[in-house]
Amino acid sequence: MSIVPSGPAAVPTAPADAGVGPLLRGWREQRRVSQLELALRAGSSARHISFIETGRSRPSEEMVLRLAGHLDVPVRERNELLLAAGYAPRYTETPLDDPSMDALREGVERLIQGYEPYPALVVNATYDVLAANRGIALLLDGVTDRLLVPPLNAIRLTLHPEGLAPRIRNLRTWRDHLLAQMDRQIALRRSAPLRALYEEVAAFPVPDRDAGADDDEPPGPTPLFALPMRIEHEGRVLSFISSISTFNTPMDVTVSELAVETFLPADPATGKYLHTLLS
Repeated sequence: MSIVPSGPAAVPTAPADAGVGPLLRGWREQRRVSQLELALRAGSSARHISFIETGRSRPSEEMVLRLAGHLDVPVRERNELLLAAGYAPRYTETPLDDPSMDALREGVERLIQGYEPYPALVVNATYDVLAANRGIALLLDGVTDRLLVPPLNAIRLTLHPEGLAPRIRNLRTWRDHLLAQMDRQIALRRSAPLRALYEEVAAFPVPDRDAGADDDEPPGPTPLFALPMRIEHEGRVLSFISSISTFNTPMDVTVSELAVETFLPADPATGKYLHTLLS
């Protein structure tokens, strides 16, 4: 599955009359950082930070970016801070199908294809699937067609009762993990679309207990060094642990919101089975 565009780029907006001060204060309070601590990090003074937050002082463009960096503000929201302070956005938002993204798209596609036979996919900030390899396609057997209409959403596909959910043996545990992951992302990005997705999938029905709660443990040493997803496929139970990778120091909004999720076999039987199917 090739990388597909994630939709039109959103235009950053900011409250017309609030200014940058209240926005910076909101990020500082969300990160639980005092004015003094932020001032020390940014090489400023607590008084200057207070003046910025109350609107008594207009920060320079450099100061806005410095404070945003120390508060771990996502790239998209840094543009919003700059706009609120009266400056032009610093970070571009380039569509994935733009020719300038050719090298990135080809590199990511080679990465996930090279990971086969193990499943791997690329998602954006709201978990829409932009690319996936044959390992992912294998797991989608039996998913209702209406969930496979682009844009596919990884969280919805996983937790929907007509998606992967009926075949996930430890659904309650895996669901809790995914919802906690989304909750952390919502706190980081303060994203309304992500919050809407969270509320949608959290309302999906969930069994009283996991289907695999009484399953025997697979033979041999199987140390639980990470939470596995245990899913049925053609009468077998496959076990995976996942890893998520992002780009270091992105300078583009689109790139900053890309994530590559890979699934590694959690036991030898799963790895052997995948190699047999996709070799």
